[in-house]
Amino acid sequence: MTSTHGSHAAGTAVIVGATGAMGAVITRRLAAAGLRVVAVARHAAALDALAASLPGLRPCVADIADDGATEAIRAALDGPVRMVIQGAGVATAGGVLTAPTAAVVDAVNIKVGGMLRLVRAVDAHLVRGARLVAIGGHYGFEPSAYAATAGVANAALANLVRQLSWAYGERGVTAHLVAPGPADTERLHRVAAARGERDGLSTEAVLDQMRAESAIGAFTTPEQVAWAMETLLAPEADALAGGTLFMDAGRRKGLP
Repeated sequence: MTSTHGSHAAGTAVIVGATGAMGAVITRRLAAAGLRVVAVARHAAALDALAASLPGLRPCVADIADDGATEAIRAALDGPVRMVIQGAGVATAGGVLTAPTAAVVDAVNIKVGGMLRLVRAVDAHLVRGARLVAIGGHYGFEPSAYAATAGVANAALANLVRQLSWAYGERGVTAHLVAPGPADTERLHRVAAARGERDGLSTEAVLDQMRAESAIGAFTTPEQVAWAMETLLAPEADALAGGTLFMDAGRRKGLP
């Protein structure tokens, strides 16, 4: 393996969910840091729009929930991989008593199965110092009454990241879970609107309730998550191998 440890400019970042509100910000930040980006998403039109604003970006149309994504991503690679990010999101389908079983299974397939497909696609291209990163929200550690899909899938993702860390440690490749709190995106506003309709509240009232769940009264921003991704490229981040980087603005109350 070629060593690019500590060099932002060398190598490729493969980002699943690159056209989403958070993924696009991460994509731009890592491209600015000197990494070549392979952007993975399901829809060609969204990828083309992103590529038009980022010269050098390589679009890859693939559904990470399907095994065919592994070969599609593998075919898009032609050099050393420095970072992979599994940022695919899952639908919120209610609490554990009401969420359809199929929705929970689909969430695990997207998050956990998707991470496995991504890692297997890039395996032969990983270099020493590479980072395997999964984005899994804090509901995996602080269960919510209305987000069973995210809670179950993200908890499983934390276990997978630990296993990947041990599996790749001898190669100098580390695995990490980044766990944001609710991110200030259009998707969050849609969730708040749905909760407000259910509870007879305005969308802004629900957003205020959600902000109050944070120790600092704030949502996590996509820019903050993108900063964390670039920070993980530093050689000092080796010490975070297998761990979870909580970015929930102080929402989590439980101890490890």
